Amino acid sequence: MDLRSRILDYTAGLEPDAPYTPPGEDERERLARGVGLLLDGDAAEAERLLAPLGLGITRLTDTDSGRRYDEVAATRRNGKAARWGRLYLNADSALRWNVQVPHPVSDRDTEQLGVRLLEGTPSGALVLAGAHRRAGRGDEADVAHQESSAFHTVVVELQKRGVPGLQVHGFAETSERPYEAVVSGGAAQTASGEAAALADRMEADGLRVCRGWSARCPLEGTTNVQGRSAERQHAAFLHVELAPDARGDGPDADEAADALGELLTTWSDD
Repeated sequence: MDLRSRILDYTAGLEPDAPYTPPGEDERERLARGVGLLLDGDAAEAERLLAPLGLGITRLTDTDSGRRYDEVAATRRNGKAARWGRLYLNADSALRWNVQVPHPVSDRDTEQLGVRLLEGTPSGALVLAGAHRRAGRGDEADVAHQESSAFHTVVVELQKRGVPGLQVHGFAETSERPYEAVVSGGAAQTASGEAAALADRMEADGLRVCRGWSARCPLEGTTNVQGRSAERQHAAFLHVELAPDARGDGPDADEAADALGELLTTWSDD
Protein backbone atom coordinates (compact mmCIF):
# COMPACT_ATOMS: atom_id res chain seq x y z
CA MET A 1 0.00 0.00 0.00
CA ASP A 2 0.98 3.65 -0.22
CA LEU A 3 2.61 4.20 3.17
CA ARG A 4 2.52 7.99 2.90
CA SER A 5 -1.22 8.06 2.23
CA ARG A 6 -1.89 5.58 5.03
CA ILE A 7 -0.08 7.72 7.60
CA LEU A 8 -1.34 11.11 6.41
CA ASP A 9 -4.93 9.87 6.21
CA TYR A 10 -4.58 8.97 9.88
CA THR A 11 -3.17 12.34 10.94
CA ALA A 12 -5.73 14.24 8.84
CA GLY A 13 -8.37 13.27 11.38
CA LEU A 14 -6.61 14.82 14.38
CA GLU A 15 -8.68 17.67 15.83
CA PRO A 16 -7.96 20.00 18.77
CA ASP A 17 -11.40 19.41 20.28
CA ALA A 18 -11.26 15.61 20.04
CA PRO A 19 -11.37 13.44 23.16
CA TYR A 20 -8.12 11.96 24.42
CA THR A 21 -7.38 9.63 27.30
CA PRO A 22 -3.77 8.59 27.95
CA PRO A 23 -3.00 4.97 28.83
CA GLY A 24 -2.98 4.05 32.48
CA GLU A 25 0.08 2.76 34.28
CA ASP A 26 -0.74 -0.92 33.67
CA GLU A 27 -1.48 -0.20 30.02
CA ARG A 28 1.83 1.62 29.59
CA GLU A 29 3.67 -1.29 31.18
CA ARG A 30 2.02 -3.76 28.80
CA LEU A 31 2.70 -1.45 25.84
CA ALA A 32 6.36 -1.18 26.80
CA ARG A 33 6.71 -4.96 27.04
CA GLY A 34 4.93 -5.49 23.73
CA VAL A 35 6.96 -2.93 21.83
CA GLY A 36 10.13 -4.24 23.46
CA LEU A 37 9.37 -7.76 22.22
CA LEU A 38 8.72 -6.45 18.71
CA LEU A 39 12.02 -4.57 18.75
CA ASP A 40 13.72 -7.76 19.87
CA GLY A 41 12.19 -9.75 17.00
CA ASP A 42 9.32 -11.61 18.70
CA ALA A 43 6.33 -10.24 16.81
CA ALA A 44 3.96 -13.06 17.78
CA GLU A 45 4.42 -12.58 21.53
CA ALA A 46 4.35 -8.80 21.06
CA GLU A 47 0.97 -9.02 19.35
CA ARG A 48 -0.38 -11.25 22.12
CA LEU A 49 0.53 -8.60 24.69
CA LEU A 50 -0.74 -5.66 22.64
CA ALA A 51 -4.10 -7.13 21.62
CA PRO A 52 -5.87 -6.48 24.97
CA LEU A 53 -4.92 -2.81 24.58
CA GLY A 54 -6.71 -2.63 21.25
CA LEU A 55 -3.44 -2.55 19.33
CA GLY A 56 -2.23 -4.83 16.53
CA ILE A 57 0.85 -5.37 14.39
CA THR A 58 0.53 -5.27 10.60
CA ARG A 59 3.29 -6.02 8.07
CA LEU A 60 3.05 -3.50 5.24
CA THR A 61 4.88 -3.18 1.92
CA ASP A 62 5.17 0.36 0.57
CA THR A 63 4.21 0.45 -3.10
CA ASP A 64 6.55 3.36 -3.78
CA SER A 65 9.80 2.11 -2.22
CA GLY A 66 9.13 -1.62 -1.96
CA ARG A 67 10.31 -1.53 1.67
CA ARG A 68 8.47 -3.50 4.33
CA TYR A 69 7.35 -1.98 7.62
CA ASP A 70 5.77 -3.27 10.81
CA GLU A 71 2.97 -0.97 11.93
CA VAL A 72 1.77 -0.86 15.53
CA ALA A 73 -1.67 0.77 15.46
CA ALA A 74 -5.14 0.59 16.94
CA THR A 75 -7.27 -2.24 15.60
CA ARG A 76 -10.45 -0.16 15.84
CA ARG A 77 -11.06 3.29 14.39
CA ASN A 78 -12.76 4.46 17.57
CA GLY A 79 -11.67 4.01 21.16
CA LYS A 80 -8.89 5.56 23.17
CA ALA A 81 -6.09 3.44 21.67
CA ALA A 82 -6.77 5.03 18.28
CA ARG A 83 -5.53 8.33 19.74
CA TRP A 84 -2.36 6.92 21.28
CA GLY A 85 -0.45 7.14 18.01
CA ARG A 86 1.43 4.73 15.80
CA LEU A 87 4.84 3.15 15.39
CA TYR A 88 6.39 2.21 12.04
CA LEU A 89 9.50 -0.01 11.99
CA ASN A 90 11.54 -0.82 8.91
CA ALA A 91 11.28 -4.62 8.72
CA ASP A 92 14.04 -5.14 6.15
CA SER A 93 17.07 -4.01 8.16
CA ALA A 94 18.43 -3.54 11.66
CA LEU A 95 17.03 -0.51 13.45
CA ARG A 96 19.54 2.38 13.52
CA TRP A 97 17.47 5.53 14.20
CA ASN A 98 14.00 6.87 14.88
CA VAL A 99 12.15 10.05 13.97
CA GLN A 100 9.63 11.34 16.51
CA VAL A 101 6.63 13.54 15.59
CA PRO A 102 4.96 14.58 18.85
CA HIS A 103 2.74 17.35 17.46
CA PRO A 104 1.32 16.24 14.09
CA VAL A 105 -1.05 18.72 12.46
CA SER A 106 -0.65 21.31 15.24
CA ASP A 107 3.01 21.68 14.20
CA ARG A 108 1.94 21.86 10.59
CA ASP A 109 3.59 19.50 8.10
CA THR A 110 5.85 17.82 10.66
CA GLU A 111 3.91 14.62 10.00
CA GLN A 112 4.76 14.94 6.28
CA LEU A 113 8.41 15.47 7.14
CA GLY A 114 8.40 12.39 9.38
CA VAL A 115 7.04 10.24 6.55
CA ARG A 116 9.54 11.70 4.09
CA LEU A 117 12.43 10.84 6.36
CA LEU A 118 11.12 7.33 7.05
CA GLU A 119 10.74 6.62 3.33
CA GLY A 120 13.96 8.30 2.29
CA THR A 121 16.44 6.51 4.53
CA PRO A 122 16.51 2.79 5.38
CA SER A 123 16.99 1.26 8.84
CA GLY A 124 14.65 3.61 10.69
CA ALA A 125 11.42 3.98 12.61
CA LEU A 126 8.71 6.63 12.90
CA VAL A 127 7.05 7.33 16.25
CA LEU A 128 3.88 9.33 15.65
CA ALA A 129 1.57 10.90 18.21
CA GLY A 130 -2.12 10.14 17.70
CA ALA A 131 -3.82 13.27 19.00
CA HIS A 132 -3.69 16.99 18.39
CA ARG A 133 -1.65 18.59 21.15
CA ARG A 134 -4.73 20.53 22.34
CA ALA A 135 -7.02 17.49 22.44
CA GLY A 136 -8.44 16.16 25.68
CA ARG A 137 -8.13 18.07 28.95
CA GLY A 138 -5.43 20.59 29.69
CA ASP A 139 -2.04 19.62 28.29
CA GLU A 140 -2.48 15.84 28.59
CA ALA A 141 -2.14 15.34 24.80
CA ASP A 142 1.07 17.40 24.58
CA VAL A 143 3.14 14.23 24.52
CA ALA A 144 6.48 16.05 24.34
CA HIS A 145 5.83 17.08 27.93
CA GLN A 146 3.88 14.09 29.28
CA GLU A 147 5.55 10.91 30.50
CA SER A 148 2.12 9.28 30.78
CA SER A 149 1.67 9.01 27.00
CA ALA A 150 1.98 5.98 24.72
CA PHE A 151 4.32 8.11 22.60
CA HIS A 152 6.77 8.53 25.47
CA THR A 153 6.50 4.85 26.39
CA VAL A 154 7.51 3.80 22.87
CA VAL A 155 10.36 6.31 22.66
CA VAL A 156 11.81 5.11 25.97
CA GLU A 157 11.86 1.50 24.70
CA LEU A 158 13.88 2.68 21.72
CA GLN A 159 16.22 4.64 23.97
CA LYS A 160 16.82 1.59 26.19
CA ARG A 161 18.23 -0.11 23.11
CA GLY A 162 20.47 2.83 22.27
CA VAL A 163 18.55 3.85 19.15
CA PRO A 164 19.31 7.54 18.33
CA GLY A 165 16.26 9.79 18.10
CA LEU A 166 15.43 12.90 16.07
CA GLN A 167 12.39 14.84 17.25
CA VAL A 168 10.90 17.37 14.83
CA HIS A 169 8.77 20.37 15.73
CA GLY A 170 7.48 23.49 14.00
CA PHE A 171 7.34 27.12 15.10
CA ALA A 172 5.93 30.37 13.80
CA GLU A 173 8.66 32.71 12.58
CA THR A 174 8.66 36.08 14.37
CA SER A 175 11.10 38.93 14.89
CA GLU A 176 12.25 37.14 18.07
CA ARG A 177 12.84 33.95 16.05
CA PRO A 178 14.67 35.03 12.88
CA TYR A 179 15.70 31.48 12.03
CA GLU A 180 14.70 28.63 9.77
CA ALA A 181 15.86 26.08 12.35
CA VAL A 182 16.70 25.71 16.02
CA VAL A 183 18.91 22.69 16.71
CA SER A 184 19.57 21.45 20.24
CA GLY A 185 20.15 18.38 22.34
CA GLY A 186 17.01 19.00 24.38
CA ALA A 187 17.85 18.60 28.04
CA ALA A 188 21.52 18.11 27.16
CA GLN A 189 23.29 21.45 26.87
CA THR A 190 26.33 20.15 25.01
CA ALA A 191 26.67 19.52 21.29
CA SER A 192 27.23 16.11 19.79
CA GLY A 193 29.21 15.78 16.61
CA GLU A 194 25.99 14.94 14.77
CA ALA A 195 24.28 18.10 16.05
CA ALA A 196 27.13 20.34 14.95
CA ALA A 197 27.31 18.62 11.57
CA LEU A 198 23.55 19.05 11.09
CA ALA A 199 23.72 22.76 11.88
CA ASP A 200 26.72 23.15 9.56
CA ARG A 201 24.92 21.40 6.71
CA MET A 202 21.81 23.54 7.15
CA GLU A 203 23.84 26.75 7.18
CA ALA A 204 25.77 25.64 4.11
CA ASP A 205 22.41 25.30 2.34
CA GLY A 206 21.47 28.88 3.27
CA LEU A 207 19.30 28.24 6.33
CA ARG A 208 19.64 30.43 9.40
CA VAL A 209 20.26 28.17 12.39
CA CYS A 210 20.27 28.85 16.12
CA ARG A 211 22.52 26.36 17.93
CA GLY A 212 21.15 25.61 21.39
CA TRP A 213 24.54 24.64 22.84
CA SER A 214 26.30 27.89 21.96
CA ALA A 215 23.58 30.58 21.87
CA ARG A 216 20.47 31.62 23.77
CA CYS A 217 17.87 30.11 21.47
CA PRO A 218 14.09 29.97 21.80
CA LEU A 219 12.43 26.56 21.81
CA GLU A 220 15.50 24.55 22.80
CA GLY A 221 13.35 21.75 24.23
CA THR A 222 15.06 21.71 27.62
CA THR A 223 11.81 20.59 29.31
CA ASN A 224 11.09 17.93 26.67
CA VAL A 225 10.53 14.66 28.54
CA GLN A 226 11.90 12.46 25.75
CA GLY A 227 15.09 14.52 25.78
CA ARG A 228 15.37 14.14 29.56
CA SER A 229 14.83 10.40 29.26
CA ALA A 230 17.48 10.16 26.52
CA GLU A 231 19.97 11.81 28.84
CA ARG A 232 19.18 9.27 31.56
CA GLN A 233 19.44 6.38 29.09
CA HIS A 234 22.62 7.78 27.49
CA ALA A 235 20.88 7.67 24.10
CA ALA A 236 21.53 10.20 21.33
CA PHE A 237 18.69 12.73 20.98
CA LEU A 238 18.31 15.79 18.77
CA HIS A 239 15.51 18.32 19.04
CA VAL A 240 14.89 20.31 15.85
CA GLU A 241 12.44 23.19 15.47
CA LEU A 242 11.64 24.34 11.94
CA ALA A 243 10.06 27.55 10.66
CA PRO A 244 7.17 27.34 8.17
CA ASP A 245 9.50 27.95 5.20
CA ALA A 246 11.49 24.83 6.17
CA ARG A 247 8.44 22.55 6.26
CA GLY A 248 5.86 21.24 3.82
CA ASP A 249 6.03 23.09 0.53
CA GLY A 250 8.10 25.96 1.92
CA PRO A 251 11.03 27.31 -0.11
CA ASP A 252 13.55 25.86 2.36
CA ALA A 253 11.79 22.54 2.98
CA ASP A 254 13.94 20.46 0.65
CA GLU A 255 17.15 21.80 2.14
CA ALA A 256 15.96 21.08 5.68
CA ALA A 257 14.76 17.56 4.81
CA ASP A 258 17.98 16.75 2.96
CA ALA A 259 20.08 17.87 5.93
CA LEU A 260 18.00 15.78 8.33
CA GLY A 261 18.19 12.83 5.95
CA GLU A 262 21.97 13.11 5.92
CA LEU A 263 21.96 12.94 9.72
CA LEU A 264 19.90 9.76 9.61
CA THR A 265 22.22 8.28 7.01
CA THR A 266 25.13 8.97 9.36
CA TRP A 267 23.32 7.14 12.14
CA SER A 268 22.53 4.27 9.74
CA ASP A 269 26.17 3.93 8.76
CA ASP A 270 27.28 4.04 12.39
